[in-house]
Amino acid sequence: MSRKKIKLNILGLSYSQTQSGAYALVLAEEDGERRIPIIIGGVEAQSIAIKLEGLEPPRPLTHDLFLNFSKSFNIEVTEVVVYKLEEGIFYSELVCKKGNEQLHIDSRTSDAVALALRFGCPIYTYEDIIEKAGIVLDFDKKEEGHAITPVEPTGSKEGAVKYKSKTIDELKRLLDEAIKAEDYEKASKIRDEINRREK
Repeated sequence: MSRKKIKLNILGLSYSQTQSGAYALVLAEEDGERRIPIIIGGVEAQSIAIKLEGLEPPRPLTHDLFLNFSKSFNIEVTEVVVYKLEEGIFYSELVCKKGNEQLHIDSRTSDAVALALRFGCPIYTYEDIIEKAGIVLDFDKKEEGHAITPVEPTGSKEGAVKYKSKTIDELKRLLDEAIKAEDYEKASKIRDEINRREK
């Protein structure tokens, strides 16, 4: 008996109420009201949030590296399938295409979703999984399209405090030094502080 496939869309990310330092990734069935909340780690949440918000990191993140690597060898991820739910853990696979060959690669769901965003491919699950794990969330219809809680880059608040006491000239000098040292994370924090002041 073939399983009924259901297309999922990313509804958004929110801080997990149950696990400290974790996030809930909410996937929604395209033609229905059911939602699947999946607990994911902060690093994966950041990678997903960056893509959802249309931001470009100064250096490729791991999922960007995977995209660049795959494309260099003419491998496309054509779809992501959440194929199993066992003891509260979702199992996913990447359906990949290289020429006429199709490959299925096992993946954590958080990584699979981050890659689906980068390859621009659809995400699916099966009726039996959404039946078991799906919940109906009572959102206001207007908010539903963009229930994304931005995920702050790690340490950005500390950076803001650290650079507040510096003058603009000092910040520009520190920015040049950070870029020369290829410390792009530090550079982006300094740049954010300069932008805040110049607004």
